[in-house]
Amino acid sequence: MPEVPYEQRTWPAGPPWRTFGTPPAMPAPPDDEEAGRRLGRTSVHRLPRHDEVRLVNAALLLRRPLLVTGRPGVGKSGLAYRIASELRLGRVLQWAVTSRTTLAAGLYEYDAIGRAQAGHTASRPAEAPSTGNYVQLGPLGTALLPYRLPRVLLIDEIDKCDIDLPNDLLTLFEDGYYEIPPLIRVKTQEPTAVVHTADPGQTATVTAGVVRCHAFPVIVMTSNGEREFPEAFMRRCLRLDIPEPDAAALGEMVAAHFGDLLGARQDRLIEEFMRRSDRVGGLAADQLLNAVHLIAAGHFPENPDSPAAAEEWTTLLESVWHPLGGEEAAPE
Repeated sequence: MPEVPYEQRTWPAGPPWRTFGTPPAMPAPPDDEEAGRRLGRTSVHRLPRHDEVRLVNAALLLRRPLLVTGRPGVGKSGLAYRIASELRLGRVLQWAVTSRTTLAAGLYEYDAIGRAQAGHTASRPAEAPSTGNYVQLGPLGTALLPYRLPRVLLIDEIDKCDIDLPNDLLTLFEDGYYEIPPLIRVKTQEPTAVVHTADPGQTATVTAGVVRCHAFPVIVMTSNGEREFPEAFMRRCLRLDIPEPDAAALGEMVAAHFGDLLGARQDRLIEEFMRRSDRVGGLAADQLLNAVHLIAAGHFPENPDSPAAAEEWTTLLESVWHPLGGEEAAPE
């Protein structure tokens, strides 16, 4: 069955109070090369859990952010890439949050010094570059551009944010638009401005200094549970908890990246990984992938030919599978 062109694809209707009437004006987003690196081969698919499917679908229909919680390393951020890949929504926009992150940084940055220097060097005011040349939209600002289909935005580790950021996001999530003051100030002289987006090499046209979304973005926010969020913020989110992956899920993850390269050794390695994870208080799934790659590279055979080689592999494995908390839990 032929694929429907981007310009003809539709999206399920949302609630009337979550509908944004801006006409779609953006071309299709670029493909996501990062998804293949994170998810592995597209020919192997991890079957999602029922509650995961249910909550993702609800978030899409309600146009609400999805707050994904769980221990570090269980694959929370990978959910954003799976959504984008399955629904063919293009490149995932990623916003990594720290304690110094502000709402403005996620929306746009303005190079005022560069703009002033360009104005001084121009022989006539008309020859000065457009103000839009000095505006760089951030991942959040790019996600709110008027795309026909929603962009997927990953807000990673939002629990590390400044105390004010969740409240700052509330109005933005409700209204679906924001203003760029440097462009508003010159809108009489420059009614439209071409600005840079968070997609490498891509630009967008902004009218009168205001960005309004057409399709509210698919927002996946990850949290390691390091802080609580305001009630008003939680009321506007759907929460999904990602549990520890079981042996079947770990096997599918390994197969997605390596196929059946390890054969029977894969099951034994996963069993050993899970035992150590229980013993040290939890390991990240990518630590298992690191060990698999060491074997797949051919430097560690199925049956070490000497006790020294076996001891070397055991020592290396303990280093690769180091406790995430820094110290190994004492045996009970």
